[in-house]
Amino acid sequence: MSTAIDWSLTGKVAIVTGTAPGGIGETYARTLAAAGASVVCADISGPGAKAVAGFLTDEGHQAIAVTVDITDPASVEAMTTAAVTEFGGIDILVNNAALMAQLSQAPILDYDLAEWHRAMDVNLNGAYLCSRSAVPHMRARGGGRIINQTSGGAYPPATVYGITKIALVGLTVALARELGPDQITVNALAPGLTDSAAGKSLVPEGSPFREMMKQAVAMRAFGVPDDLAGPLLLLAAPAGAWVTGQVLHVDGGWILRP
Repeated sequence: MSTAIDWSLTGKVAIVTGTAPGGIGETYARTLAAAGASVVCADISGPGAKAVAGFLTDEGHQAIAVTVDITDPASVEAMTTAAVTEFGGIDILVNNAALMAQLSQAPILDYDLAEWHRAMDVNLNGAYLCSRSAVPHMRARGGGRIINQTSGGAYPPATVYGITKIALVGLTVALARELGPDQITVNALAPGLTDSAAGKSLVPEGSPFREMMKQAVAMRAFGVPDDLAGPLLLLAAPAGAWVTGQVLHVDGGWILRP
């Protein structure tokens, strides 16, 4: 029996959405590149995507930047076409782009209908469109990995943001079952309270809510984006080939499940 554990992504091509500097997406892009993958840094902010791709190429990695609106099927198709044209295929898709701090905290039944649709379009439909576009290219490569970014805030969902993220869990499970015969795994990461740029804007240092939330976490601490690097690599690498349809909570013990 082989005991070698393969964490290498050499020869793999990854797309990461939502890669603006300072966010979790930047950490994901750096993690995959460090493991050997060629990375497509995709973001609705062209300058943001270019900045992160520039960091990677300066470090000697293979990376390109793509401006994408994940709610627009044509824009998503252009993103996957760029990946295939530049690097020859697609092996890994990280559906990280989402609205969080931008969303209202209004009561659910009082929510502005246009904002409701916008939240669903970005946080749920965007992952669906990116997956639908990438899967044919993964099939052509004999398999692949889809990793969706959900949230501890979906357990239970108490906001519109949480509703979009628990819906994304449903998409994750359904696609895992559907794509398993194609050797495409579909999993989700559920970060807890993380000091990314978006997290800090939502729960700033010194906020009473921040201290209250710390008390709900077993380790009494917020995470940092680098805490998500190892879990991402597990779901992306050959070492995690038999893991699918799962939600991996990375939250210091916020959402505890027996």
